[in-house]
Amino acid sequence: MPENHTPALNGAESLVTTLAASGVQLCFANPGTSEMHFVAALDRIPGVRCVLGLFEGVTTGAADAYFRMARTPAATLLHLGPGLGNGLANLHNAGKARSGIVNIVGDHATGHARHESPLKSDAEGVARSMSHWVRSSLSAADVGADGAAAVQATRDGDEGRIATLLLPADTAWGAGGRAAVARPAEAPAVVLGAVPAAARLLKQLGPRAVLLLGTGGSRSLAAQQHAAAIAAHTGCQVLAEFYNARMPGGRGTHGIQRLPYSVDAAAARLAGAEALVLAGSTEPIGFFGYPGKPSQLKPAGAALLELAAPHHDVPAALAALAAELGAPPVPAPARSVPTGWPRGPLDAESVAAVVAATLPDNAVVVDEAVSTGRGFSSAMVSAAPHDWLPTMGGAIGFGLPGGVGAALGAPGRPVLVLEGDGSAMYTVQALWTMARESLPVVVVIFANRAYRILQGELLGVGAAITGQKAEAMLSLGNPALDWVAMARAHGVPGVQVADTDGLAKALRDGFASGGPVLIEALV
Repeated sequence: MPENHTPALNGAESLVTTLAASGVQLCFANPGTSEMHFVAALDRIPGVRCVLGLFEGVTTGAADAYFRMARTPAATLLHLGPGLGNGLANLHNAGKARSGIVNIVGDHATGHARHESPLKSDAEGVARSMSHWVRSSLSAADVGADGAAAVQATRDGDEGRIATLLLPADTAWGAGGRAAVARPAEAPAVVLGAVPAAARLLKQLGPRAVLLLGTGGSRSLAAQQHAAAIAAHTGCQVLAEFYNARMPGGRGTHGIQRLPYSVDAAAARLAGAEALVLAGSTEPIGFFGYPGKPSQLKPAGAALLELAAPHHDVPAALAALAAELGAPPVPAPARSVPTGWPRGPLDAESVAAVVAATLPDNAVVVDEAVSTGRGFSSAMVSAAPHDWLPTMGGAIGFGLPGGVGAALGAPGRPVLVLEGDGSAMYTVQALWTMARESLPVVVVIFANRAYRILQGELLGVGAAITGQKAEAMLSLGNPALDWVAMARAHGVPGVQVADTDGLAKALRDGFASGGPVLIEALV
């Protein structure tokens, strides 16, 4: 009988084989010359789907949202240090979201790297600025094991991390590649030691205590239900961090509110609290430092007690706390289906009412509405059940790539992107990927023709505009952006609306289309 021979692999082929065997099913790619052998391997080796982005910030932002929905890492394929640099803003966001991502960054062949070529850079230094794990493969024989180690490095208990593997071109084309498999993920630790202390504190303080939920405490309905039961039993307040990577909302949930964004509103919301119990969250800190305002949002002297760190099994810790307290489950409040909205021009309140009334069941909402979207939460508690994915980390340009990643990470679910016009310009190329992949993403661009968020921040820091130079820095007029034309240029149908009835019709038509649609909403 003929002997079975394993086909010889080059380094790139061993890496693709390793990624597929380790559960990485998708690669968001923006390749260059150094990555051509990896591109060829993606074509020959089954198991990893490739999605092209026309800018590296699209690929990294999409990988972030993909992990938030799929809970498994995607790969990105980036070109040298400059290409990785182009993706750093959304890698910053992904790090704050605790998303798992494997960056594959092509580098110069080892024999070429000693020369001062035009694209030579400190790629490893660039990678370390936004990665938890960095390695450069030394030979084709090492690439498979390095790839498996990279996948393993994306796991941090119940959360993810960013791993970056630098792949010199000769390690990709070189013979002698050996595939490997990442070790199975270990079950996240269940932290029970703080449970009795948290129970005593909440019973003692009641409404003078706050149970603050991070993503692990609000990502699942079960975790929210435990938190609601604890609050009902002890009288404590329950809040979620304002920036929460994924939060179910709408009818059938307990409508847990997020801590407000602004320093004044957040401090007012926490006023009187004598202790904060952190359930997968961290101490609340203001987004910026403002003259005369505190950086720490909790009242002075208020205690902090960590029930569970973000990477722990936070739902298990909340379940244990509810059991320790003997807190029985409480039903979610019944809410009627919203059927109407105020007629007339668009503003933050009327837009929220329209979105709540038209959102389809089981949608994913990607929120980079910035100033327009901060007041949506009160209206959205009555919307259809959905998942809410905000920009994490504050680096703008996540919304449109987030729509791509959410649609691919949750196949079959409709996606709504709420996006500011200034933010959308950072990664407008994501529209092309939506069109190419025929993704069911409805994008609403809030066209206020300004960096409205910066106008608010101007007041927050106590600065004043005294002339046309400063005023021009905060305006997006002269000329005004034509979002319908830009959408169509990227292959996405577009429509402009100026009132609530027009927005409602455009949203319903967009969801019914099953493909990408852009709505320019004049606010």
